[in-house]
Amino acid sequence: MLHLGARNRLRVLRRSTPGLFLSGGSFGDILLPNRYVSLELAAEESIEVFVYRDSEDRLVATTETPKAMVGDVASLRVVALKPGVGAFLDWGLEKDLFLPLAEQVGRVRVGQEVTVLVRLDERSGRLVATMRLEKHLPPQQPTFREGAPVQALLLQETPLGYTALVEGKYLGLLYHEPHAPPVQPGERLTAHVAKVRPDGKIDLRREPTAARGARGLPDRILAALEQAGGRLDVDDDAPPERIQELFAASKKTFKQALGALYKQRRIVFTRPGIELAGRQAPRADHSGQRTTGGSPPRPARKREHRQPRGAER
Repeated sequence: MLHLGARNRLRVLRRSTPGLFLSGGSFGDILLPNRYVSLELAAEESIEVFVYRDSEDRLVATTETPKAMVGDVASLRVVALKPGVGAFLDWGLEKDLFLPLAEQVGRVRVGQEVTVLVRLDERSGRLVATMRLEKHLPPQQPTFREGAPVQALLLQETPLGYTALVEGKYLGLLYHEPHAPPVQPGERLTAHVAKVRPDGKIDLRREPTAARGARGLPDRILAALEQAGGRLDVDDDAPPERIQELFAASKKTFKQALGALYKQRRIVFTRPGIELAGRQAPRADHSGQRTTGGSPPRPARKREHRQPRGAER
């Protein structure tokens, strides 16, 4: 059976001036134009081809492989706009792929990379693109465990993060995380499952919870202090929710990181808050000694009373 928008192995019927005619079964004869026919192919009894509709809406075959086929999700470049109708995308074939206006999310522009699903429009029988993946992906319930690594294709940015296609068939959301490396729509990356929601959508994080909390946390705290001018109003007494919001770490892990930085004399506690060591103004402690905000004064070394040499004789 012929599958439009996919690769098919079709039997060669005859050779003609424009090219080879292949058997399309109930779809009739399908032309493979001469520019795709080599001497080796001309001698074959059957040929593997991609079948789609040309600019005149006729079924045509090609030996070329597009950047995406029916059911695939890909990032494609907008090459033309038709006001009030839609956009056209470069998908690696002579005829550009149509992205209807109703299937767009926001305004697209020429040169923009958009993430789309290639689908067969049942009414027109044409191949089209859609940016509205949630409408056309088949409903499935993921079975990922928490912390499992998954491949994610980032779609659109939202106030909370980036919508993502997970493992090519599930929808998810990669949350914004302070101090994480920047990403952009169309980027593919490895994420980790934070939670599978009842509606089947997946909450994603850059790293597993434990690793995210511990890995590089001291450096992230120092970077946040530098960015904030040397002082933060959060310390080991801060609510767990506040720590999670700022550093995506548990309170226990955060306290351990602060303790390590304090021992290294990288930070001081200001109660409330922390500062980079050496940046705060000195102030007097209760004993009248001048000290820094969170560094306790060193006890004075006791001087031993030594007798002059020979006194014991």
